[in-house]
Amino acid sequence: MASSLVFSAWIVLGLFMAMGTLTFVPQAQAARAFFVFGDSLVDNGNNNYLATDARADSPPYGIDYPTRRPTGRFSNGLNIPDFISKQLRSESTLPYLSPELSGQRLLVGANFASAGIGVLNDTGIQFVNIIRMFRQLEYFQEYQNRVAALIGAERTKQLVNGALVLITVGGNDFVNNYYLVPYSARSREYSLPNFVKFVISEYKKLLARLYELGARRVLVTGSGPLGCVPAELAMRSRNGECSAELQRAASLFNPQLNQILQELNSQFGSDVFVGVNTQAMHNDFISNPQAYGFTTSKEACCGQGPYNGLGLCTPASNLCPNRDLYAFWDPFHPSEKANGIIVEQFMTRGSTEYMYPMNLSTIMELDSRT
Repeated sequence: MASSLVFSAWIVLGLFMAMGTLTFVPQAQAARAFFVFGDSLVDNGNNNYLATDARADSPPYGIDYPTRRPTGRFSNGLNIPDFISKQLRSESTLPYLSPELSGQRLLVGANFASAGIGVLNDTGIQFVNIIRMFRQLEYFQEYQNRVAALIGAERTKQLVNGALVLITVGGNDFVNNYYLVPYSARSREYSLPNFVKFVISEYKKLLARLYELGARRVLVTGSGPLGCVPAELAMRSRNGECSAELQRAASLFNPQLNQILQELNSQFGSDVFVGVNTQAMHNDFISNPQAYGFTTSKEACCGQGPYNGLGLCTPASNLCPNRDLYAFWDPFHPSEKANGIIVEQFMTRGSTEYMYPMNLSTIMELDSRT
């Protein structure tokens, strides 16, 4: 449904969490604020408040969440932002559209993500009413105005400058746009290499705008192996092999994303944007799921058809009895356990293979001196 960036989720998750312990600007709050932008990999329930099909507000979503009820997260339980908030020793960020997000809870941060969106405004048009990236950034500005009315403009600036920011977007521009249907409008307009360049150029504008709005430490996730999720295996694979075309898209997208992060950091004179190599760790899950306690990385826990990869996860879907044995919860999104393992991996690994332009230990050391 919403994105193959899901994979990214895994890798990114850990990263983010680990980084959650950093401190940049002195703040009145005990924990630093946390802001989330992106798609279904990180949506905490904004789409519950919208008239759209891109929702996860019915069972069995949330079956392993503490309340055992669906929350709008595309997970059987916790998602990436939840694990990051734990590392920040903070409560989970609320969806920006939630009526509960008011008063002191605003100081925790906010989740602006919306399932189905991409970098491009025409991505996810089949979902109609979703919060596209330009609107997420408008909400971020609106959020700051609300907080300023609470604690003043100067403290609000400190809160935002000192916050941890996560942005996970881009996979849907391929899954729910370029490759959505044969001979899609975008595929007729662009060759794949040129389409990637176009998406990257638009992404760079979004990141620059995020900086203008005060973000000073932004974790940017790359795309995971787009062609290896159960949904793509069900639609495009004959013998369980990953989709070559979608894998090619990811292989073109990620290096160019790294390049613009370097360019922006050079432009701003600081390592504001930290790239997360979501593809590297997700490949670990794909190639050797048993090493992480999973029985499979090809079949989703909840779904139907080949690899449980067709359609949506609904009360009528096949549902595995033990979610902890599956790397994927539904046709596109990782299980809660997968998200948790990714977090653990990034808490213990400091290699720049997974994080750039510097590894986690270097960032923590630098930020402790600020």
